[in-house]
Amino acid sequence: MALLQTNINSNTPMGVTLVDGGATFKVWGPLAQAVYLNGQFGGVANWTMAANPGLLLSQDASGYWTGFLAPVSDGDLYKYYVVGQAGGTSSYKRDPYARELTSSITFPFGVNCIVRSPNSYPWHDQSFVTPDYSNLIIYQIHIGVYAPATFPNCGTFLDVITKIPYLVALGINLLQPLPISECKETPDEGYDGADLFSPDSLYTVYDATALAAYLANINALLAAKECAPLIQSQIASGANQLKAMVDLCHLYGIAVAFDVVYNHAGGFEGDDESIYFWDREAVPSPATNNESLFFTNVSVVGGLSFALWKQEVCQFLIDNASFFINEFHVDAFRYDEISLLLQANQPTGWTFCQNLTNTLRYIKDRLLQNAEYWPGEFSASVPSIVQPANQGGAGFDTVQHDALRLAIRAAIQSASYGQSSAVNMDAILGSLYPPGLPQAWNAVPCVENHDVVYVNRDVRIPVLADGSDAQSFYARSRSKFATGLLLAAPGIPQLFMGQEFLENRQWCDDPTAQSNLLEWVALSSGNKSMSDQLRFTQDFIRLRWNQPALRGQSINPYCSNNNDRVIAFHRWIDGQGLDIVVVASLNDNPFFGYQLGFPLSGRWAELFNSDVYDNWVNPLAVGNNGAIYANGGPLQNLPFSASITIPPRAILVFGVS
Repeated sequence: MALLQTNINSNTPMGVTLVDGGATFKVWGPLAQAVYLNGQFGGVANWTMAANPGLLLSQDASGYWTGFLAPVSDGDLYKYYVVGQAGGTSSYKRDPYARELTSSITFPFGVNCIVRSPNSYPWHDQSFVTPDYSNLIIYQIHIGVYAPATFPNCGTFLDVITKIPYLVALGINLLQPLPISECKETPDEGYDGADLFSPDSLYTVYDATALAAYLANINALLAAKECAPLIQSQIASGANQLKAMVDLCHLYGIAVAFDVVYNHAGGFEGDDESIYFWDREAVPSPATNNESLFFTNVSVVGGLSFALWKQEVCQFLIDNASFFINEFHVDAFRYDEISLLLQANQPTGWTFCQNLTNTLRYIKDRLLQNAEYWPGEFSASVPSIVQPANQGGAGFDTVQHDALRLAIRAAIQSASYGQSSAVNMDAILGSLYPPGLPQAWNAVPCVENHDVVYVNRDVRIPVLADGSDAQSFYARSRSKFATGLLLAAPGIPQLFMGQEFLENRQWCDDPTAQSNLLEWVALSSGNKSMSDQLRFTQDFIRLRWNQPALRGQSINPYCSNNNDRVIAFHRWIDGQGLDIVVVASLNDNPFFGYQLGFPLSGRWAELFNSDVYDNWVNPLAVGNNGAIYANGGPLQNLPFSASITIPPRAILVFGVS
């Protein structure tokens, strides 16, 4: 068994690529004295950890090491043995481009890279088209705690597939898991990944008996869409299990976003085989104080910043995103903390962002690229983040936006202190349209997310609404107010797992504690507060789909009364009308005969009333008997007005009829 230069050329891909008769290997190590391939190929083990001329890769002038080996097949194991600089170390290193890693109870110590064919999963999603940005509703989950099979097991990619019928019924159309790449910690939120190309083995099912049960569920979902069934070997690998999750989501009309972390990586302590120690300099460079090939010495949220002043490191990250598009068919990316990436990589970070967004848009023109960027809501740099790169911008499509979240949460907390407390409804009205952004869909607002309601941080909305009883009438109605406003406001709304059914516990990424899991049992066993809240969310999402004005650009936030705790805004489609008026109240008392401006005269149907969903169907619901009539004179800078009824702590939606 010997390495050759057969099939090696200037276009040889990084990592391992299966070709006829074997596989090509390519890795970057400009400082290494030698790089040897070790592994188990075709049933023959070659784990020498020493100089073996037959397994030595060839180095080119740019510091890339290459070789071709036969025979190599899907499932073979490998690592590189890297001889470092004089004065440095020599040891095993994992392939930074490894498509998958073996699992270990001491992960990631001692794990091996796995050769994986990109073509071993038979996709069924050829006709799927990523929805228009303005039509998206994002649903954020953590794989490990979203749908555990059996407590205290960690949830897996295949468990998420079992929840697809639930997601379809909910009505969301963009599933956004927290990062899915390998991490040192188990469990983990996912933001300290060190092996970026490999799906986290924690989310992989290895047991053959368990796989058979998951396969039956997958094939039932495929059969319902008249697709050919899978066989068990096609979902045996972690990579293919993740592909199956994306594939089944696509078949059922749900796009998938990957949360990627390009501002830093982490979890290197004690792990000499990790990317941090790849081809490490024997002595730190005086110019950069940097002894790692891939990283600077700048600390970022517990890890180290990527050295984006190196073109090869930039290409590594662009290759990672391209890999997810080409091999996992992803529809969108959420880029973690672009603000920190730019701070740690001046001035090269901006150019990296432009190259990243341009490259990925060329690969997939409907790809949504969403940046987490927090220099301040009204910073002059926010619009430039979503400007095209050819206009000097960073080229992202959307940006996480917290103005509405902050305003809604502050108002709900103030309202929880009682009817006599001051509530700032003006702040909500002023945050409905994202300040400074050219298009409404450039913003991704939320009221809960993984950062905000993580354990020991902020509480979830029902607790904020009523700290003494998170399922009281106060908690239920104020939670409907929050979710309803999010879904009625401009932008791409983002829900956080459990928000849709009144989950009141902070979340944690550790699935071994029962209290950290979503309350699926309570929801399914007849908790009426939760099931009513779920029905409310499902129906409001359907209202958003049925009323184009709720997904459009235009908004006139025309009424805010802090004393009454009432706001109202008008939404429409330019040139088409389809007018909608949304009224929301945090008052603990109902209003009868409340005078409110309307943009058009005549009959307005009451399309939605959140009070109906409390103790569904609420026999005591306060409302407008299906319609109101805007026959009064001008009011609040609108040409007509009407006398309406507003339930306590509620959201109403009226449409021209």
